[in-house]
Amino acid sequence: MLNEKDIKPIPKYMLKLIQRRDKKDYPEQSGHTRYYAYLTKHKKELVKITVACRNKGKNWYCKQVAIHDVHSPYCLVKDMEFIMIAGYVVGWHEQGLTKYPRWWETGKWGEAYTQYFNVYAPIINVDYALKFPQYKYSAVDKYPSTNIFKYLRYYEQYPQAELLVKFGLPYYATSKMILRKTSKDKRFGKWLIRNSSEIALNGYYVSTLFKAYKTRKPLAKVQKAEEDRKTFCQKCNYAEIKALFKTEKQIEQFLEYIATQDTNIPSYADYLNACNYLGLDMSQDKNRLPHNFKRWHDIRIDEYRTAKALKDKQEREELYAKFASIAEKYLPLQRDKDNTYVVVIAKSPADLINEGEILHHCVGRMNYDQRFIREESLIFFIRDKNTPDIPFVTIEYSLKQHKVLQCYGDKDSKPNEQVLNFVNKKWLPYANKKLKQIA
Repeated sequence: MLNEKDIKPIPKYMLKLIQRRDKKDYPEQSGHTRYYAYLTKHKKELVKITVACRNKGKNWYCKQVAIHDVHSPYCLVKDMEFIMIAGYVVGWHEQGLTKYPRWWETGKWGEAYTQYFNVYAPIINVDYALKFPQYKYSAVDKYPSTNIFKYLRYYEQYPQAELLVKFGLPYYATSKMILRKTSKDKRFGKWLIRNSSEIALNGYYVSTLFKAYKTRKPLAKVQKAEEDRKTFCQKCNYAEIKALFKTEKQIEQFLEYIATQDTNIPSYADYLNACNYLGLDMSQDKNRLPHNFKRWHDIRIDEYRTAKALKDKQEREELYAKFASIAEKYLPLQRDKDNTYVVVIAKSPADLINEGEILHHCVGRMNYDQRFIREESLIFFIRDKNTPDIPFVTIEYSLKQHKVLQCYGDKDSKPNEQVLNFVNKKWLPYANKKLKQIA
């Protein structure tokens, strides 16, 4: 590990290279801080020096702020602080850019944990690492991440990492599970290379790779099953399904069934809710896992609708009145100030049914109306401002958690980024603010 006495100024030729790269990356040369890094050596060890750059007027400034040794968990830091919310902050008092120094800006080098000061910084001379005999064949120059020290440490232990990088799988080259398997099972390594194009294109989970290799099933099919598993295990609104499929074996059976029937978990949740409402015995395989899911899904949903429609008229009227009262209470959470989208609250159970039928999802067929009147969650409709009467995207909003639980378009599809940005960055903060005023 270097100490302060070993630190040398930035070489002039390197300073020119950094400035040239900085002008290329930031032609406007604004006053915010940019970071770069260059490689050098100390006592035959590879060292990375991170620098910070900044402009003030026509003047360009560059200073060393962090020094990392390839094998050390510690680094040296100078005039730089990591703040949880703001990120990395550099002090420029020594360069005369600020009147007073920050409290942490001492002008001296101090030791810190590498993991907290490994700032993102493009490496100016990454080829330099290839001059070291131990890294000559590492393909580090083809590794796309700036965190090359992590990669080189793995490469020293598992030389197979080089092949993963060369065959377009660099993001698996620092997976210890993948590297261990590759080192012990040559056939697995060959299988990875044969499928490298598909893997690189789709970015499959590590667990997907292991399972697809073991079962010889198509990667895309295994990935879909893994995604369903994550959805099933992580979401809290599938309690009824989880009560039906409890053991690991039963969960595997359920996920395999979903994949085989070419359906999805929300559709099954819709089906199960209808079956429970109708009082069917879900311990029987013919009900729990019907042979033709789509056919029996549609039958049970129709039966469910009929049973619900035949309920006592007075009970229905009370439901509609309560629903309207709750909708009126939370009207301030609606929003129509933006140029692109408007947000309206559901005014009645009929609104939910209409929304669900047009967008082919379950908002009108499950117990969302009951959650609404219990003030557990509210249903809002996102509309295009030019066509405010046409269903577009549906939101379930939790009054207790102050967050969006679900946000789906037609056939439970995920909305585009523009809609999601509007929901999360504009409407959600607005709704939470209004909710506090109501409370």
